[in-house]
Amino acid sequence: MRAFGMYNYLHLDSWSQDNVYYVDQFGRVMNLSVTLDTALQKPREVFRLPTDLTACDNRLCASIHFSSSTWVTLSDGTGRLYLIKSGKRGNSASEKWEIVFNEELGSPFIIAHSVSFVKSDMHSVAVLLLRVEKDELDTKGSGFHITLEWVTIAAISKEGNHRYEILKRRFLQGKSVPHYAAIEPSGDGLMIVSYKPFKFMQDEDNKLEENDDAKATNETKDPLYYWQQTEDDVTVTVHIPQDITKDDIKVRFSPDNICVTLKDQPPLVEGKLYSSVDHESCTWIIRENKSLEISLIKKNEGPRWPELIVGDTRGEFIMDSSQCSEITESLMHLTSEVMNPNPEKENPPCNAQELEECDAFLEDSASLCRFDGDTLKVTHVINLGSNQYLFSVVVDPREMPCFCLRHDVDALLWQPHSDQPENMWEHIATFNALGYVQASKQDKKFMACAPDYSYAALCECLRRVFIYRQPTPLSTVLYNRKEGRQVGQVAKQLVATLEANDPILGFQATSERLFVLTTKTLFLIKVNSGN
Repeated sequence: MRAFGMYNYLHLDSWSQDNVYYVDQFGRVMNLSVTLDTALQKPREVFRLPTDLTACDNRLCASIHFSSSTWVTLSDGTGRLYLIKSGKRGNSASEKWEIVFNEELGSPFIIAHSVSFVKSDMHSVAVLLLRVEKDELDTKGSGFHITLEWVTIAAISKEGNHRYEILKRRFLQGKSVPHYAAIEPSGDGLMIVSYKPFKFMQDEDNKLEENDDAKATNETKDPLYYWQQTEDDVTVTVHIPQDITKDDIKVRFSPDNICVTLKDQPPLVEGKLYSSVDHESCTWIIRENKSLEISLIKKNEGPRWPELIVGDTRGEFIMDSSQCSEITESLMHLTSEVMNPNPEKENPPCNAQELEECDAFLEDSASLCRFDGDTLKVTHVINLGSNQYLFSVVVDPREMPCFCLRHDVDALLWQPHSDQPENMWEHIATFNALGYVQASKQDKKFMACAPDYSYAALCECLRRVFIYRQPTPLSTVLYNRKEGRQVGQVAKQLVATLEANDPILGFQATSERLFVLTTKTLFLIKVNSGN
């Protein structure tokens, strides 16, 4: 439903924001340009797909993405990808769409994102294709999986012929439709926001390496040592090979450190202890089950150690039943058998029933992942927690699309910077109370905001469009009656009702106006941010 039923059929050219495009049922790419503030030219056909779409039964909607000011990627919905050199768009004299590459790439897809870049004097276009495919192995879930195909098409010169060919095809697979998926401007990486994680599907050449990694992971899965503690001492158990004797073991104690070595090998356990010990009273023995048992006597009795060796995660702490009971008892004051045993208390327990229905959303937690294009591995993972994804918008077409997340009642806009590892996601704008307001619109279909952050907008499935302007200074004096303070700025909400009952199929926002596409009409709404 999210992938295709909520597809935005109206495409804004971020390189020329007075132009919008759509693909009609006959496979014609139609352009509409703004001439005056609220005047549109007649629809102009700029390209026609060679395929007869009316003859294709099992197809998706045609999709389009503007890779640069002169390059366009286009899908006919049947599984064929077109790379088009458009010339400078928005100018009928110079705009001429010419196919430079087209190829059948398998099952039908829609284009999620594309970028055009030059690397090593070679022009390339990277395209991200989205498919929903049946999963025969999934018998308990939905029975489908999501595939993202990352295709790189490059200009190749062979024997004097200059042509575009596929350079790479890489596949990612997941179990939920991504909220956001975009390729970095340099073509070196990929960012995805999704409820369930995606992973690259390795080809035959990399399967051996993948198996080796899995084997190595399994080998290091078991803890290197186990440890227990009381108020007085710490007991450490280390499993040792069968051929190791007492003479092969060396254990060195110091007030703050421990070192365990077997034969002439590198230290098996070594590091700074969490707290000081009485090193002269520490001992070790070999048990019958071929395990090395080390007894450490705490110098300061009482305090519990959260770890044995500072920074070492190879061990596992084992808690006995008496310690479990003690911890449970210490936490009893935080729980209750009834919902609110003391309603007069200053800070009563949190009651989820007090949340409004509009505050709930189905997916508990999404994650933001960055994949490296060379290693095909995840380099960054951020758990978004309760920060619900709202929408994406192109602020600067030379950068990656921004994404908007709900933070409490507000909505925050984030700009990815793939070339700044220390500041990869920058907070660039806040829409006050938008997170709460949009949650109350149960029939919303599309959301957007102006590239200059002057307003945010959403539309319902039919007729109504809501516009939320940023706070602006008042020309008159206004006071808050309850608090008695002067109000300096006021934010306004506008509601536009379309003169049509047709379903809304597309929705785009620029700094000055909104475009709303229905099945029969394209509406242009002028947003006067100065009033």
